[in-house]
Amino acid sequence: MKIGVLTSGGDCPGLNAVIRGIVRKGIRTHNASFVGIRDGWRGLLHDDMFDMTMLDVRGLSGRGGTILGTSRTHPYEDGGPERMREVMAAHGIDSLIAIGGEGTLAGASRLVNEEGLHIVGVPKTIDNDLGNTDYTFGFDTAQSIATEAIDRLRTTAESHHRCMVIEVMGRNVGWIALHAGMAAGAHAILMPEFPVDFDQIAEWVTSAKDRGRAPIVVVAEGFVPEGFDSQVADHGVDNKGRVRLGGIANYLAPKIEEITGIESRATILGHLQRGGSPTAYDRVLSTRLGMAAVDLAQHGHWGKMASLKGTDIVSVEMSSAVHSLKSVPLHRWEEAQVLFG
Repeated sequence: MKIGVLTSGGDCPGLNAVIRGIVRKGIRTHNASFVGIRDGWRGLLHDDMFDMTMLDVRGLSGRGGTILGTSRTHPYEDGGPERMREVMAAHGIDSLIAIGGEGTLAGASRLVNEEGLHIVGVPKTIDNDLGNTDYTFGFDTAQSIATEAIDRLRTTAESHHRCMVIEVMGRNVGWIALHAGMAAGAHAILMPEFPVDFDQIAEWVTSAKDRGRAPIVVVAEGFVPEGFDSQVADHGVDNKGRVRLGGIANYLAPKIEEITGIESRATILGHLQRGGSPTAYDRVLSTRLGMAAVDLAQHGHWGKMASLKGTDIVSVEMSSAVHSLKSVPLHRWEEAQVLFG
């Protein structure tokens, strides 16, 4: 079998380890051959690809980013499925492994169910917001980077007796904020799932200050304060019309200072959380997902994706990952609140 491999959507620590797992197991176990497709669906639609061997994937476990490149090209642009069939036939490609998040897997599932293309998936996002998988690779790295950053900011906050407001990624869910905030001992964690008013935020901050602490507030980029109608998006929308979240920390810090009188500063971690080497956990998880994905392709399980359930890698429907966002549940929010203030 000749398999095309593509990475689509936002980059993520662990992508290269997935590619390595796919190629090494595919060649050694199934005697498959591989084509690396550059820049996601764009590479498939524009015939931009190369033969990929074990030599191309050596030493990739700890390397961040993706050697294949990525883009947010929609699979139904530039000729769509018909063009894909032409390119795949020209290169003798039997099937595809699509590594991506919500948009990628939704598009791949549609291509399987409506167009009959042979595609399996690997779920990827630092946001950990995909359904039917316990965790996605990249999330552990993102929360670890955020935790280290908060630890560093705490020392300067304590030196100046300031409140620090740290904004983390996560789009419309608060998993990174919750985990990094709990790990770093934040005095308040603000998430999109649970609106909080300014009086409550001020109470947590003041309580920490009264105990002699430098208050640490961790806020997810998609957080909407109670009473607000929309998320903060300082940079508007991208060329696909998708909101570019970011800037809520810059709004909150002066508001906290105004209400409490405590000098406050904002830090937006941004793309730092998506760059650099993956953690050991993400290296292992992404490698296992890649190896499982090539098994799915070899056995013709189209429309399926590799998924983490507990400590096992299992096969589930790609479409099940994108039915709804995997939000932080209420019991996790209630569990964390005892730590605030």
